[in-house]
Amino acid sequence: MTTDPEPSAPPTADAGAPLGPDPDHDVTLDAAALRVLAHPVRLVMLNTLREHGPSTARRLAKELDLDSGAASYHLRRLAAGGLIEEDEERGTRRDRWWRARHQRSYHDPATVAPDERQGSRAYANAVVLAYGDQLRRLAADVPLFPDDWFEASIFSDYSLSLTPGELEEMKRELVGVIAKYRTCGASSEGAEPAEGAARVSVQLQMFPRL
Repeated sequence: MTTDPEPSAPPTADAGAPLGPDPDHDVTLDAAALRVLAHPVRLVMLNTLREHGPSTARRLAKELDLDSGAASYHLRRLAAGGLIEEDEERGTRRDRWWRARHQRSYHDPATVAPDERQGSRAYANAVVLAYGDQLRRLAADVPLFPDDWFEASIFSDYSLSLTPGELEEMKRELVGVIAKYRTCGASSEGAEPAEGAARVSVQLQMFPRL
């Protein structure tokens, strides 16, 4: 399973399948959407809209250090892929506002047809590049973490000898734990955040060392 680097969505309706998408909030990426998202800049733009709400090409260009023309192009591609839509209530003649259509993307490479595997791998490559950029930007913030958040954080790398089946089993167990915590605080739809809660990024990075 590959998901974009983005905020958590509410839990799936089927508690026995934590890896599955939530049909009310997630989008299962088809071949066309995979092609659109096979670009780390578009992933970051999409996730920015999901995290911070509607925005314009001008605002996103400034935030992501992009040319405004390039930002507009990437937004049009995201819209063509059905991932964002124009927020007409906010739009003006000068600026078009865009908003995300879903809270999270879902993609399971195991379900991809043989002739679509290249697109699946290109999307996964873009996700990895986006994660890397996110971690590089995070490096400047780590020394500024309050003590309680720094002590609760973890930056670790574990080298394990596993079969593909064992890796699949570990993946399901770990995502099952994450699904449990999606019901906490502000991650639960309509719930007020618990006192002292903040948005937390959880990343699972598991891969064979070939």
